[in-house]
Amino acid sequence: MTTTPIIAFNNVCKTFGTNQVLNGISFKVNQGEDVVILGRSGSGKSVAVKCIVGLIEVDKGEIVVFGTDVTQLNYKALNKIRTRIGFLFQNGALYDSMSVRQNLAFTLKHHTKGLSESEVEQQIMEALGNVGLKNAIDLMPSALSGGMKKRIGLARTLISKPEIILYDEPTTGLDTITSREISDLILDIQKKYKTTSIIITHDLSCAKKTGNRIMILKDGVIHCEGSYTELENSKDEWVKSFFL
Repeated sequence: MTTTPIIAFNNVCKTFGTNQVLNGISFKVNQGEDVVILGRSGSGKSVAVKCIVGLIEVDKGEIVVFGTDVTQLNYKALNKIRTRIGFLFQNGALYDSMSVRQNLAFTLKHHTKGLSESEVEQQIMEALGNVGLKNAIDLMPSALSGGMKKRIGLARTLISKPEIILYDEPTTGLDTITSREISDLILDIQKKYKTTSIIITHDLSCAKKTGNRIMILKDGVIHCEGSYTELENSKDEWVKSFFL
């Protein structure tokens, strides 16, 4: 693993009304890392990752991705950066009116122009193979379980071959076994594609399994960071409360 920062937050602030969610947050993610961000509900975890892809505009500070401050980019330049980033939303965010095949094809054709139908089909099958759901290719989202929707959402994220993947609560709403399977998939994807990932979660089992490094967000800043074991054994009473 290199120590080249691929994502860097520098004094980033974001306020909604009178609620200051991000209060000068600063951190770095190195190339090839899986970094977990923990925090209480409403602490700004999801806001932080949405700022990376410009879904939420910051009030102040820099977010440097691939060496470029994305907060200063125009729409066209930001979209170019977005093609290198995959975002797995909490609910999978599949198009309900499209089959699994159509969902993946739509994303692939949007990111990669000029592909033949056979090339599209090949890449769809590869993406579904990565998540173990080739047999779901012609199902509609309404026919998928919660775990299957997460997997298909992940396949759709992978099909554009992103260098960075942002996971927003990847195991929320899933049973223990399915959550473990999703965590295993996150690890498999990092190893296979050498991706860099930020994983937003409150699931300690997911954090322990997937995080090369774990950060805990409090009062809009990174309160502490370290390995799972280091944080679990912290003398900080507030940090200890996460692991009770």
